Amino acid sequence: MNELNGRRVLVTGAAGRIGLVTVEHLNALGAKVTALSNVEHPDLKADRVLIGDTRSESDVARALEGAEYVVHLAALAHPSAGTPYDVYAINVVSTFNVLAQAGALGIDRAVIASSINATGVPFNPHEIRPAYFPWDEKAPSDVGDWYSLSKQNDENTARMAWRRWGIDVASFRFPHVNSADVLERMSQNVRVNPDSGMREAWSYLDTRDAAYVVELGLTASMSGAQTFFVAAGTTTAPYATEDLLDAYMPEVPRLRRFVGREVPLDLTAVRTVLGFQARHELDLPTLPLEH
Repeated sequence: MNELNGRRVLVTGAAGRIGLVTVEHLNALGAKVTALSNVEHPDLKADRVLIGDTRSESDVARALEGAEYVVHLAALAHPSAGTPYDVYAINVVSTFNVLAQAGALGIDRAVIASSINATGVPFNPHEIRPAYFPWDEKAPSDVGDWYSLSKQNDENTARMAWRRWGIDVASFRFPHVNSADVLERMSQNVRVNPDSGMREAWSYLDTRDAAYVVELGLTASMSGAQTFFVAAGTTTAPYATEDLLDAYMPEVPRLRRFVGREVPLDLTAVRTVLGFQARHELDLPTLPLEH
């Protein structure tokens, strides 16, 4: 039996790229979705659609009425999405407000959108690299921008909420997430400019798989505040991963070898704890890399 059928789920950021697809996915599972967005969207269909601000105590309290699960996706999703102050303040206050109120209400489970940027690598103003491959959740971070700092602090907020109220929280470190057609175009660019995907280790995720991992984050057996890298099992590049690493990051230690186009992220946690496996991956050849 589908665990979400008939259950009330709050989705914040419901009109966003991941939010729209997640709401549609949860609707299909029979969930009663409360969609909270700061803007109207013609494609946003849910049992309850509310326009509000995730920083507002009253807006969030209204959105949480009757909720049994929470999916917090609302954020300014890039360092340039607003002023440094706005990007940091909106993201951090929103996450605190949503998780604090959900925890105080006794809600058992929440999912939040963190980012691969919580590591600080992709947007860093310095030429830094992951400490090792496969890159995992325990690798050290080196933050040099306000968006990445906000995501790192969102993960800290999740841990605080769990310790304070006992709400279990899955924080997903999403890479670039987009629709299949956009990912195809991105892969074409990576084919010509392989280094364009280097900062995120050539990782990606289809929006449909983002919605699927949200479902698993709500329903899988887990406890505590846990952080997961989530990505497709393959890269955006039509080249062998070992060749890419040899060419672009030869100085980074490798703890094991990679087969074919295997993404150099450690997806063990999301696969074993939540049972996630991407269902929508780029179908690319493996070509010789000319560097």
